[in-house]
Amino acid sequence: MMRKNQGFSLVEIMVVIAIIGILATMILPNVLGSQEQANKQKVTADLVSLENALAQYHLDNGMFPTTEQGLEALVERPNVDPQPRNYRNGGYIQRLPQDPYGNDYMLLNPGEYDDIDIFSPGPDQQPGTDDDFGNWMIGQDNESN
Repeated sequence: MMRKNQGFSLVEIMVVIAIIGILATMILPNVLGSQEQANKQKVTADLVSLENALAQYHLDNGMFPTTEQGLEALVERPNVDPQPRNYRNGGYIQRLPQDPYGNDYMLLNPGEYDDIDIFSPGPDQQPGTDDDFGNWMIGQDNESN
């Protein structure tokens, strides 16, 4: 008895590909949205941590680091004037975090939105664009979600 080789027909393969395509279009936006939400949550947590470290710096020294000194002043004593009066041994934070896009967070003193602005330049890696996410947005961003 000879057995006939059976396989899938072209129509069956096309139907399976169509079903996979439909499922992908339904699932992909949810996955991408979840990743963006996770990125925003990480940035928010980092900004709160940096704000707390800056508050301690301000309490000890009576001032915030300048824009030129930057957030690095939280890790190492600045060597640019104005010098902090009572800089804490070991700094105010062990290391500076990076945002989910691989950027360093930035400090602007005086800030455009608050006394000081701490922000991520966002996915485009360019400060001053619409995708920047800063400490001034934390409260309003949570209210809108």
